[in-house]
Amino acid sequence: MVVAASEENLILSTQLGWPAAAYLHIPFCRQRCYYCDFATGLGTRELMETYVQRLCQEIGGAYRYRHLAGDPQPLTSIFFGGGTPSLLTVEQLGRILAQLRERIPFHPNCEISLEANPGTLTREQLAGYRDLGVNRISLGVQAFQPELLAACGRLHGVEEVYEAVADLQAVGFENFNLDLIFGLPYQTLEHWQQSLQAVLEINPTHVSIYDLTIEPGTRFGRMYRPGDAPLPTEETTVEMYLMARELLTQAGYIHYEISNFARPGYACRHNRVYWENRPYFGFGMGSVGYEEGRRIQQPKTLYDYFEQVKAKAHPLPPEASPEEVWMDTLMLGLRLQEGLDLGHLQERFGDNKLKQALERLDPYFEKGWASCEAGRLRLIPPEGWLFSNEVLKDLLA
Repeated sequence: MVVAASEENLILSTQLGWPAAAYLHIPFCRQRCYYCDFATGLGTRELMETYVQRLCQEIGGAYRYRHLAGDPQPLTSIFFGGGTPSLLTVEQLGRILAQLRERIPFHPNCEISLEANPGTLTREQLAGYRDLGVNRISLGVQAFQPELLAACGRLHGVEEVYEAVADLQAVGFENFNLDLIFGLPYQTLEHWQQSLQAVLEINPTHVSIYDLTIEPGTRFGRMYRPGDAPLPTEETTVEMYLMARELLTQAGYIHYEISNFARPGYACRHNRVYWENRPYFGFGMGSVGYEEGRRIQQPKTLYDYFEQVKAKAHPLPPEASPEEVWMDTLMLGLRLQEGLDLGHLQERFGDNKLKQALERLDPYFEKGWASCEAGRLRLIPPEGWLFSNEVLKDLLA
């Protein structure tokens, strides 16, 4: 369990130079989901092994850290995302973690998360991950109806979801997340309620719900246009969001971020790094990092990534401008239930910036979608979060 009392000390360590969080991208899947526009692809065993070797070379190379001053700070969170990181063998994951630990120390209470898909895991594999220090699993469930899983290109069935959960619990994974998607083609309110009830019966420590976005270049982008049948209407997806909020909060989950719910003490520490606009490493093809004020995008193809590692090169874009940092801080921080600390905003960005922001938000204060009370600026759910894009568009215009 993540101990809330230690969070302040963990956050302070991120302010000392080196990032205290690391994201590692594993860009392989057995099949690309129809909604996915991430940097992923199919991979043979040989290609995945080559990738692990190159990833370890990147992590271990001294050139990778030349722009950072001082000594490394301990990592307080590590997140393996993808793709499907659960396609890695225990031995491969162990090599990556060993290389990372050799270069950067781990905090004793480090949260190590790994994304996984049902049907790609065995109980033995999960036990091996646990023994390596992985202490949080994020399981990509998406739906509990076979027809909806098939409609969005998922290879697993509902039975495999329950098998994965049983295996997680059997090997001692107390902390695990379930992902769900609403707004899927052919999805009804009844489907969504069934999925939420299934999640509540499983009782994970964390639940993430995502509104389907039709991205250009995806299979869904070629099949559907937003708003067209068989996609649910916007009114229906709003009902789905409100239903999830009602059922999950009534069951004791804290709606701590627009798309995320957690049992007390189980908010995802790594994702809070993003929302609080704190620095983090990004390792691997297609990853993004935030180091020394720079948003660092790694190459999005394996060839380019392999060539970069071979050349011992590391992209170093210019530092983000004060305006960009201001915008990112607002966009990310207002996703959180507690919002932003007004004193911190004033100290970091000045009176004028804060005054302008509050003036632009005045109509939303009157509507009850936002508040500026008790020293914090925040959006008020559910309306403030449902219409957050509208609010942020005016705020950042």
